[in-house]
Amino acid sequence: MIVALIIACEVGFWVLLVLGLALRYLARMPRTGAVVLLMEPLLELILLIVTAIDLKNGAPADWKHGLAAVYIGFTVAYGHYTIKWVDGHFLHRFAGGPPPVKPPRHGLARARHEGKLWLRTVAMAAVAAALLQIAIWYVGDSGDTRSLHEWQLNPLRIVSVHGLIALSYLIWRKKAPEADPAAATEEAARPSEKTLS
Repeated sequence: MIVALIIACEVGFWVLLVLGLALRYLARMPRTGAVVLLMEPLLELILLIVTAIDLKNGAPADWKHGLAAVYIGFTVAYGHYTIKWVDGHFLHRFAGGPPPVKPPRHGLARARHEGKLWLRTVAMAAVAAALLQIAIWYVGDSGDTRSLHEWQLNPLRIVSVHGLIALSYLIWRKKAPEADPAAATEEAARPSEKTLS
């Protein structure tokens, strides 16, 4: 049941996101769209409550509860970032807004961007580990919590791998391509629109 609920929460996240943005930009109902978008955290709250009830009713603490904690941690850390990203693309595609700003591709700016994403992953791991620890205390000595302890290590592994990837952008910085001098000379020699008119 927990896995089905996680899938339902993920589907619900995207349904609410698209519905909220459609109300905001297509139906010109920004307040209603904002209300729908604010319902997103309710999905994680429902998942948290159902997971706690499942454990309280004597379900063995296993990988499903660990996955639920990691999913909630991911949503807390990356949910707003994802909504903002989709909002920018939706505004540009359907409401005539400016093109969304792309992340930097080169140099120290790219390394900073990757570092910020890594900090979000750290936040995800912290939330997941905290929820798993609360579940361990909640189950107490009456149940087997080995699976929950093992799941506490999974977010740390994700943080480590993502940290190495982010660090690689700092150590081996990708240089911006140099401007082609021939193209720059050709552009300078081309007559401007004002001259033509």
